[in-house]
Amino acid sequence: MQVLVATDKPFAPVAVKGIKDVLDKAGYEMVLLEKYGDKSVFAKAAATADAIIIRSDVVDEQIFSAAPNLKIVVRAGAGYDNVDLEAATQHGVCVMNTPGQNSNAVAELAFGLMVYAVRNLYNGTSGTELKGKKLGIHAYGNVGRNVARIAKGFGMEVYAYDAYVPANVMKQEGVNPVATAEELYSTCDVVSLHIPATAETKNSINAALVGKMPKNGVLINTARKEVIDETSLLVLMETRTDLKYMTDVMPAADAKFTEKFPDRYFATPKKMGAQTAEANINAGIAAARQIVDFFENGNEKFRVNK
Repeated sequence: MQVLVATDKPFAPVAVKGIKDVLDKAGYEMVLLEKYGDKSVFAKAAATADAIIIRSDVVDEQIFSAAPNLKIVVRAGAGYDNVDLEAATQHGVCVMNTPGQNSNAVAELAFGLMVYAVRNLYNGTSGTELKGKKLGIHAYGNVGRNVARIAKGFGMEVYAYDAYVPANVMKQEGVNPVATAEELYSTCDVVSLHIPATAETKNSINAALVGKMPKNGVLINTARKEVIDETSLLVLMETRTDLKYMTDVMPAADAKFTEKFPDRYFATPKKMGAQTAEANINAGIAAARQIVDFFENGNEKFRVNK
């Protein structure tokens, strides 16, 4: 089996070694393609691949058409909106992600953004503390659970909304479940977003929802850019001069946010949630193990396409 590791933004060297060790043990060949720049280079390298491991690299019809032997693509990370799932299914390719491997890294960054927000972007003025504040977690998955764990250490009161997680599960983990997103936003001083970008969620975080937050509310986004209705949020923040928005996914309207709200807005220059050595290693090795398990045992546990 030939496994192509195609990462325009490379894995850490120690992660590459870990991936190679897993594949070598299985008797598979690893082909490494890093910083390839032009997508045609990726397509050419995929021509003989049985499996592909990617990070934020786009895998679409161009890649699938160029890879007749391809059976599986694994996105090393939780999000997989950079893979055309419909095209994958049409080409008979299984697509997987590696949920949970980056969760702690993203959760820690969310708290870095929270502290930065309540301390007024470290501008020298008096801020507030997170202790005693109400934290709302929008989507209680792997990242959300890690956020809840850390929040308890900060002494925060934790709430969560997730239509797919039973209330009793949240209660067992010391989290207060709420019945609607509207209730979450109207209750919490800080809301941390962890929803995927789907047809249902795109532009769902809008002025009507965020505007329900209490005075001095803080919105944290380490999820996806597409879930934010940027136009309405810009308008809201002009009228609600107490609100702050901190994001790990730079908005298309970043220049406008920066110009209008320099003391209440911050975006990382690139998505950094999973950018830790530990997450990098964990996700890459998990991807390699899932590929071996897929070919040897037919395990499709983390499949995301139909």
